[in-house]
Amino acid sequence: MHFKTDVGAVEAGPEPAVLLPTVTQNLGEDLLIEAKDATALEHQMTPRQALKIYPKAVGWSILLSLVIVMEGYDTLLLGSFYAFPAFIKKFGELQPDGSYEVPAPWQAGLSNGSQVGSIIGLFIAGIASERFGYRKTLISALIAISAFIFIQFFAPNIQTLQASYIFCGIPWGVFQTITTAYAAEVCPIALRGYLTTYVNLCWVIGQVIASGVLRGMLSVESEWGYRACYAIQWFWPIPIVIGVYFAPESPWWLVRCNKPEEAAKAVDRLTTKADPNFNTEQKVAMMVHTNEMERKVSEGTSYLDCLKGVELRRTEIVCIVWLMQAFCGSALMGYSTYFYEQAGLATTQSFNFTLIQYGLGAFGTMFSWIAMTYCGRRTLYLTGMGIMFVLLVIIGGLSFVPSSNTGGSWAIGSMLLIFTLVYDCTVGPVCYSLVAEIPSTRLRSKSIVLARNTYNVGCIVNNIITPYMLNPTAWNWKAKTAFFWAGVNGVLIVWTFFRLPEPKGLAYSELDVLFERKISARKFRTTAVDPFNGLTSELETDKAAVTMVEKVE
Repeated sequence: MHFKTDVGAVEAGPEPAVLLPTVTQNLGEDLLIEAKDATALEHQMTPRQALKIYPKAVGWSILLSLVIVMEGYDTLLLGSFYAFPAFIKKFGELQPDGSYEVPAPWQAGLSNGSQVGSIIGLFIAGIASERFGYRKTLISALIAISAFIFIQFFAPNIQTLQASYIFCGIPWGVFQTITTAYAAEVCPIALRGYLTTYVNLCWVIGQVIASGVLRGMLSVESEWGYRACYAIQWFWPIPIVIGVYFAPESPWWLVRCNKPEEAAKAVDRLTTKADPNFNTEQKVAMMVHTNEMERKVSEGTSYLDCLKGVELRRTEIVCIVWLMQAFCGSALMGYSTYFYEQAGLATTQSFNFTLIQYGLGAFGTMFSWIAMTYCGRRTLYLTGMGIMFVLLVIIGGLSFVPSSNTGGSWAIGSMLLIFTLVYDCTVGPVCYSLVAEIPSTRLRSKSIVLARNTYNVGCIVNNIITPYMLNPTAWNWKAKTAFFWAGVNGVLIVWTFFRLPEPKGLAYSELDVLFERKISARKFRTTAVDPFNGLTSELETDKAAVTMVEKVE
């Protein structure tokens, strides 16, 4: 199997109008027709057919995404520890009423420490993954997190704990980039939405496990109550490292490295021969074609290239889409146990509600897979943001119920549970699909880095202001905090309507052309596009021949 491409002849800087003819000349008509055949097959492929051809790709993607379970577990621990008796007694300060409380500045500092580390880790991942590949980068991060957990476990004071979260944030940042990019690159169009949103399910699984462990350790009054929660994290890295070592590298990354032969071997390891129409050579030809199209638009693959020309719009979309996860009101979920306590629920009931909350989150993510089969990403985003806006207004309104009326506290808790369900049916999982689909393939990992870091900056803002909003020793807004997030949510709904396009069912090469032509976000689904410059594929020829025979008969 041999792939001949005139990569060296591709020059940067042509006008968009001549992009496709130039690519056609560089690649040759035979390879281009093979690329068109592969794209046509992907468009015709149902999720069931795709699963038969790509079962190994699904398995490897699920394996790599397990690292997000670790991150979801630990990030929930910290937010819940602010209401965990053993933790606040160790790291908190004695209050006049005899209780212990972690001061709001330290709450913000601890939460932001992991975000700062994640920002550093993300930038490292964007460079390392393109230079060394996804597998080697991920294995290095897993080894690092195994070491940094020791600092969390043995932290004698809150300052050391702060340092541990900064260090742990670095490999977490690597996990955030690699899993989403890998899922987008090993699966076909029919499975792309499911595997990218599975990343969100891994977050929720980690949060459910953390909620259950925390609830089970409530009765332990010693330091082992919270230390045992940290120790459980050592369970994950070794089996995942072994799995990642044997996983195939992303074929798209190999094509970007000008290694089409190795890319073909990777495709063979990711697929089966269940469909006689599937052809490895055609699949790799499609990747080569898409890569060359994007080289004509942007020769470079640096972070700066994400902010130039056509790429600027794509970068804006993925950054705002991920920022919406932080600014849609989800901060109340991250501090849910603490929020429930401040809203008037007992500690035990607060942890019970948190466990139910993330159980609903897991159900919501799986429901989103059904919703994405019938609805577009844009539709789900608009619908989810609209419903969450209404729920936030209701939660804020319930804050005016007198604290002596326990019914108000239970109503607030119930509304936050519904909010979580809506979030994990729409914005939570669909975000991962959008940030993986919208960027160009050559800049995908770096675009995801910029998007996730935008989200992390948003989380830093959340982690600074949310403790002050909820903490009775600070602003003491309690449930009225929901009004603030409802206002932010309303602004983001307007942006979504005018700026968020619909990528469902579109090949990466088709998205490239739509962005190059500056098509309006509301017209992506209705605009006809041909990234192959009018060439007829074998599949289309066969289909036309069958139609002609039927007419003759």
